[in-house]
Amino acid sequence: MLNHPRRSLLLGAGAALAVPRFAIGQSDTRPTINIAVQKISNSNTLEPLREQSNVGERIFYSSLWEGLIGREWLGNLGSVPGLATSWRRISDSVVELSLRDGVKFHDGNTMTAEDVAFSFGPERMFGDTQPTAQGRTISVRGDAIPTRAGRDLPAEVPAVARRSWPALERVEIVDARTVRFHNATPDVTMEGRLARYGSDIISRAGYVAAESWFDWARKPVTTGPYKVAEFRPDQSLTLVAHDEYWGGRPPIRQIRFLEVPEVSARINALRSGEVQFACDIPPDQIPSIERERAYEVQGGTILNHRITCFDKTHASLRDPRVRRAFTHAIDRQSIVDSLWAGRTVVPRGLQWEYYADMFQADWEVPKFDQAEARRLLREAGYRGEPIPYRLLNNYYTNQTPTAQVLVEMWRAVGLNVSIEMKENWSQILERSPGRAVRDWSNSAPFNDPVSSLVAQHGPNGQQQQVGEYTNDELNRLSVELETSTDRARRRVVFRRLLEIAEREDPAYTVLHQNATFTAKRRDIRWKASPAFAMDFRQGNWGA
Repeated sequence: MLNHPRRSLLLGAGAALAVPRFAIGQSDTRPTINIAVQKISNSNTLEPLREQSNVGERIFYSSLWEGLIGREWLGNLGSVPGLATSWRRISDSVVELSLRDGVKFHDGNTMTAEDVAFSFGPERMFGDTQPTAQGRTISVRGDAIPTRAGRDLPAEVPAVARRSWPALERVEIVDARTVRFHNATPDVTMEGRLARYGSDIISRAGYVAAESWFDWARKPVTTGPYKVAEFRPDQSLTLVAHDEYWGGRPPIRQIRFLEVPEVSARINALRSGEVQFACDIPPDQIPSIERERAYEVQGGTILNHRITCFDKTHASLRDPRVRRAFTHAIDRQSIVDSLWAGRTVVPRGLQWEYYADMFQADWEVPKFDQAEARRLLREAGYRGEPIPYRLLNNYYTNQTPTAQVLVEMWRAVGLNVSIEMKENWSQILERSPGRAVRDWSNSAPFNDPVSSLVAQHGPNGQQQQVGEYTNDELNRLSVELETSTDRARRRVVFRRLLEIAEREDPAYTVLHQNATFTAKRRDIRWKASPAFAMDFRQGNWGA
């Protein structure tokens, strides 16, 4: 049985109560599945404009939320038609989209152009922020979990919205099946932004009917193949089939995500039959699982990099030479070889090859050079002052052992770094003198560097919004990268952004490309995507 009393109880006698009686009728022979995950939601909500996370991606896409432009989850993650069937450029700042007919929301209403416009409006997304304020940081605490407090948007929602859409001005309804997105500035990445997390379409009627924003965020009304039946924060999420789904009847009757933080407990739940999938499997556990013929492990590298972030306001980190010393003290290949069994790679900084001509093929992460690290510390006058390292216990795969290795590598060059274990992201991001070093990961939701370096570390990236970092030149160039239509110039600007953020005034340092591995019963015909998202639509079940 599952080695966790509370988790095991979730699958006990009370489990049937989680789903309405009509969803489990005798005539429906589709299977039900249980999935053991490390975490369901960091914010205790199911709203991507508040829950921008790896764990959220796994559940939100492609089960619950959908946008006008989708992603090819089982391919190269490129753009595909979603709730829009086609799109075209009207100008450098306007994109027109044709809406799909007959799309049903989870509440039975048909999607309209008004729903699309509302999804990107101030009431749901932007609040009182302005599209002409590009480059101005929207400050947030970063450590608040939403509570039931009326219809006002949590501060993080417009902050994330302007991170995703820094200059979106309005959505024009051309006719019943056509909308136009108008930007306040030129933007060559508008199509990518339409495909990213947070650019999802909601039911206006469902949003307005919710008693509060909090109630909406725990049971959103969207268009995906599955809909929320029950959400128990920190415990479980039950989804049931949305049988009016435009993409065809979902192949699974019910999906339950169970929060099981311990790796061993997730694996034991798979072996006992309590779950059919166990996520976030460390590489050192894969051989023992696959020795049993009943199970297999799928997965590999994804469009996400693990990074270490610096708070440059901390007294010991104000001098960039100290942060540069951190970056040179890390033997990244050793981490990949020892903790990942070579199943991932050390990338070329915060970028991916799918950036195409924007990819800087000759860029490298800082060289492992202990002598250079020591020299930088001497020049900076660092004398061994303690530097706290806030850490979650294996929120990321191999997070704790990686942190222990990093601390030893930093100690070897004279950096006095001490781990402080925290329980959640609120404690990690809390603004206090003890915030200095932390873990993070960055994804690229579309194939341009504004989707990662600028979105995460630029003027309205999380690092700047929570007050960890700022750099005037980086901020100015971030806006230029967002607004320029000159491909050659954009490539030069991106190069300079890498130089600032990774070399001269480090905001972060890249450790390795992330990888995700999911253990499952071998007899289940299902394929993992090259992302955190788990696809349970027609075509990826029993095929």
